Amino acid sequence: MNLHQFRFVQEAVRRGLNLTETAKALHTSQPGVSKAILELEEELGIDIFARHGKRLRRITEPGEQVLRSIEIIMREVGNLKRIGDEFSKQEAGHLSIATTHTQARYVLPEPVTLLRRRYPKVKVALHQGTPEQVAQMLLEERADIGLATESLASFDDLVTLPCYSWQHVMVVPAAHPLAAVERPTLEQLAAVPLVSYHPSFTGRTRIDAAFERMRLKPEIVLEAIDSDVIKTYVRSGLGVGIVAEMATRDEPAGGDLVSRPVGYLFGDNVSRVAFKRGAYLRSFVYTFAELLSERLTRALIVKAMSGHSESADDPAL
Repeated sequence: MNLHQFRFVQEAVRRGLNLTETAKALHTSQPGVSKAILELEEELGIDIFARHGKRLRRITEPGEQVLRSIEIIMREVGNLKRIGDEFSKQEAGHLSIATTHTQARYVLPEPVTLLRRRYPKVKVALHQGTPEQVAQMLLEERADIGLATESLASFDDLVTLPCYSWQHVMVVPAAHPLAAVERPTLEQLAAVPLVSYHPSFTGRTRIDAAFERMRLKPEIVLEAIDSDVIKTYVRSGLGVGIVAEMATRDEPAGGDLVSRPVGYLFGDNVSRVAFKRGAYLRSFVYTFAELLSERLTRALIVKAMSGHSESADDPAL
């Protein structure tokens, strides 16, 4: 048995047991992938996959056990490479960050810039996606660190820590009647067309829950994953926007948009950082986490990665 066989099995599972997609992802041939998996099964004396003809249909019970072992082996191979880089390349390397658009656009520019000043030989790759995609990139080791508000804490194979808290704000054109209201109510918001986030992004679940508790049915006329897109449609007069507070920080005072805090309606949201459980983190990964929030320290992350996780609800936030 060898690492190529392990990698083929792992990637086949990631690609939904589609060997054509597996071969494309690994830049090899489909017959080569199939042969390597069959050879591993023959050596182990078990079927990792149940088949229908030449197609993989499902993972067998012993295959589940094999896959867990392969995940550990491949994780440790990745760790060995990172350990080698840490001590041979010193302050050079690659930092891969997975996050959502709002975090990438409004939160990360400053810490990324500061990291590059401290580690000029470190190249940064920024991957944007849904919170679920952020988690998946971490699990597949395509990212070293993830940052999002939703979903990350629900994955057992991720270690997550609270990073910072934030609230929603209402944004309206300066001429809109609600621009003159300092503390809008849920009833007022339910009476106008709304423009906000897709349900899986940026605290949208809290918005929906607040209306549901009051038995109100808001008219959400547009959903987007991008705060800038939401503000663009608010400017066009499509509706009243509800966005994350950081998305309004660069709006000039006296500009064409007026914002009002509505955290008292929708509550606090906590953005979290995440790492793959058991991964070896290079020094600049710890440094980047510390630049994200003063609450994140290397000692805290090391403690969490060793199995002493922080509570999901940190009262300090």
